[in-house]
Amino acid sequence: MDDVFLLSRLQFAANISFHILFPSITIALGWFLFYFKLRFNISGHPVWMRIYRFWVKVFALSFALGVVSGITMSFQFGTNWPGYMETVGNIAGPLLGYEVLTAFFLEATFLGVMLFGIHRVPSWLHTLATLLVAVGTTLSAFWIIALNSWMQTPAGFEMRDGVAYALDWSEIIFNPSFPYRLTHVLLASALTASFLIAGISAYRILRGDNKKAPQLALKTAVFVAALLMPLQIFVGDLHGLNTLEHQPQKIAAMEGVWETQKGVPLLLFAIPDEENRTNHFEIAIPNITSIILTHDPEGEIQGLNDFIGEHPPVAPLFYGFRIMVGMGMLMLTIAWFTSFKLVRNKQLSKGILYSLVGMSFSGWIATLAGWYVTEIGRQPYLVSGLLKTSDAVTDIAPENVLFTFVLYLSVYVALLIAYLHTLFLMARRAVEIEEIQPKERLLQKKFRSLPNTTEAALL
Repeated sequence: MDDVFLLSRLQFAANISFHILFPSITIALGWFLFYFKLRFNISGHPVWMRIYRFWVKVFALSFALGVVSGITMSFQFGTNWPGYMETVGNIAGPLLGYEVLTAFFLEATFLGVMLFGIHRVPSWLHTLATLLVAVGTTLSAFWIIALNSWMQTPAGFEMRDGVAYALDWSEIIFNPSFPYRLTHVLLASALTASFLIAGISAYRILRGDNKKAPQLALKTAVFVAALLMPLQIFVGDLHGLNTLEHQPQKIAAMEGVWETQKGVPLLLFAIPDEENRTNHFEIAIPNITSIILTHDPEGEIQGLNDFIGEHPPVAPLFYGFRIMVGMGMLMLTIAWFTSFKLVRNKQLSKGILYSLVGMSFSGWIATLAGWYVTEIGRQPYLVSGLLKTSDAVTDIAPENVLFTFVLYLSVYVALLIAYLHTLFLMARRAVEIEEIQPKERLLQKKFRSLPNTTEAALL
């Protein structure tokens, strides 16, 4: 049983890690596309349509991989974790169903109009389709985060004979951690998409693309990242305070606090030793953790020793949290520095462009680190205080789980390599090919005849 438990956890972790990469892009990229299309509708300038056409292909590719990995992930509820649906299926089932009915169908239906309807339907209808796809991606996040948040802070239910039954759907959906978690995830997606757009655009410029489309896309994405990163830090702080209230053992693991104490220092670095229940090689700043979490230099934080046998593994949370925060600080620095250069109308140096290319997938690193902290931090429970992970695992032969785990992992690695290769191949081809339609040539001539206008300056 121990082998099946470990392999099932590894398999689900691999699946969710691969799957989350693509919604983390498409949730916000849909709204970027809507913005690009609106700018084209308002100004009539073809550069916005060229930006739209490039990034709608990236959206379609990311959406397809998200759907494929999401379907296989859903199968594992039945194959690897039957105790989950048996215990909380009355709540999890409807929430997953709402996601399909209100979000996935909306995205899938209007994605076809987005991709193939630019010259086949009226412009207003194509813009509406883009908006509905963006709404669909956000609705999808809404329902999935509602379920995940309920698993972290369950509410609005009662247990009858070991089975959860819904009492109040508003309490289930809008459970105590839901508003913070949803806002945090949506902002994380916006930052992930921003750095992807900026990074791929910088790559095109470094490859010799002197057209205005990548320059304008880069500028838009960098400004969005610069504005949203401080907001994400603020929301993260609120999320941490909420977690301290409802899951103090998770906070204790994230901060490496073993004994309940006041005036808790911020550990910049340490090596947690769970066996001896202590930290080694600590580098700390006095009182800062108490200030952050309680807004009081002498604020008290519960330690892990108050939750022996009921707290998550310490090392993954301790390191994962620092990776997430460290990557966030790096993203903030690069976004602000690049924005400062752009505001002063200075040409971006090769060093800045290379740094943006290197940060193309920084959002993935921060998102995965944060997701691991969230999910591992719920252990040993699958649903906090209600269902232990070990009680939900399948009893099938470990050899079967190992086979599917290796198969999934092999396919995912191949798909990820193909995805990254395709993204940069698309960027290289965009350097060589000017995607201008016949109607756009007329618009270009019109704007070039107006050299003093803002839109003409985009050419």
